[in-house]
Amino acid sequence: MSHLLHLDSSARTDSVTRRLGAAFAGAWAAGGGEVTHRDLAADPVPPIREGWTTICDTLLREGITDIARYAEAVRTEREREAWAVVRPLLGELVAADAVLIGAPMYNFGVPAALKAWIDQVTFPRMVLAPRRFVVVAAHGGAYGPGTPREPYDHAGRYLSDFVRGHYAVEDTEVIAAELVNSLVDPALAGRTGLHRESLAEALRRAGEAGAELVGHRVRRGE
Repeated sequence: MSHLLHLDSSARTDSVTRRLGAAFAGAWAAGGGEVTHRDLAADPVPPIREGWTTICDTLLREGITDIARYAEAVRTEREREAWAVVRPLLGELVAADAVLIGAPMYNFGVPAALKAWIDQVTFPRMVLAPRRFVVVAAHGGAYGPGTPREPYDHAGRYLSDFVRGHYAVEDTEVIAAELVNSLVDPALAGRTGLHRESLAEALRRAGEAGAELVGHRVRRGE
């Protein structure tokens, strides 16, 4: 059975990214796939501490790249405390055939709750290909291709670059709904129609992508 790790990070309990994530995960489940859901806003992951950094040092120094061998680098009390946090998070990640990340843009970047998770599960020279990653995003304004604010999208682009650079996964898909703030900001009130069109298209694509990817299986060599 194909397994999806679904991460939510919106501070809102009723948010655009949660709706998009639900559309993807619902289509995945309807196709017979299994879903593990982690709400990083409701159940925050703690920031990394020194024990995590020294585990990384040992992995680099001793050339350990096999994820199944990471525990060999856990040797001190601080490292054991760090590993107690890492182990279940990393287990969910490596068990997944695909990872769905709900990531609203906050202040041009990703939520701190999501960044904390990323830090906890990322170690030197990790390779997670051929797992698939999908990001469902929400932007208060217009940050799509060709818009004046496109260069300020340090959320979706960061996640794509991160997954490529740290996990060796090349084809992350970002599905974004634009102009969410038009629903509350009088200055954007004239663009509400464009937001609704963007949201409808993002919901359509999220459901379509979930149905497409549920049949994708990975070979696990960790």
